[in-house]
Amino acid sequence: MKKTEETIVCSEYERRERRRSQIYSVLPFVSVALLLILWFAASSAEGSNFPSPKDIADRFTLFLQKPIKNLSLMGHIWASLQRVFIALGVSWLIGISFGVLIGWNKKANALLGPMFTAFRSVPPLAWVPLVTMWFGTGEFPKILIVFVGALMPVVVNTEAGIANVQKLYLDVGSIFNASQRQMLFEIAIPSSLDAIFAGIRTSTSAGWMVVLAAEMLGGKSGVGFLITRGMDSGDYSLCLLSMICIGLVGALLAVIIQVLERIILPWTAKKSS
Repeated sequence: MKKTEETIVCSEYERRERRRSQIYSVLPFVSVALLLILWFAASSAEGSNFPSPKDIADRFTLFLQKPIKNLSLMGHIWASLQRVFIALGVSWLIGISFGVLIGWNKKANALLGPMFTAFRSVPPLAWVPLVTMWFGTGEFPKILIVFVGALMPVVVNTEAGIANVQKLYLDVGSIFNASQRQMLFEIAIPSSLDAIFAGIRTSTSAGWMVVLAAEMLGGKSGVGFLITRGMDSGDYSLCLLSMICIGLVGALLAVIIQVLERIILPWTAKKSS
């Protein structure tokens, strides 16, 4: 009798979980449908200048026929991505190293921690006037601004991960007479990989947003430049087309980072499942 009741409870639980997973699989499509409905409603309202889906399709076709600044839409997207990839590579290298330093070494944290906290409080775009004054409006200033925006999340998450390594792990290392180098590279850093990847995810989205703002403030290529071009010329279809591209590329970057995280840290997939 007891086994029968347990079987009924388990089957009921499985049905609920199956129903819940079905609902979760349908919800993204519902979200997209609601977004499209709102888009049609906004564009078809009386006296509205909001571009319709047809306007976006026509503007995309025109873009294929007449590139802007001798670059296709993919060319402008790639120009933005190149700046982001360069800045992210440097920011991850420096940010993880610096985060490990101030998270592991108390003297370094006491010396450099307050300086970094003050530096972190300044928004990346606040550096635009100074960077422009020092380096002009070429490629390097844009990459530098993206680097500043992408650096902060990596340092903060890496420092937090290193500083919050469970004491039990370090005690085990001490019992086996591990050196400080072994404690850092074989215990602390591997234990902090979840936090480090959280910083990488955040820095990727931050870098993508910052490069668009930097291109809007000055540039002759990139998706941010396209938005500025559309605003200056009253081409709102170009603005919205660029915004759609921004959202799609940002989502693609997030998926790529998530896939890399699951490959490098397979236990994160088990946690989310």
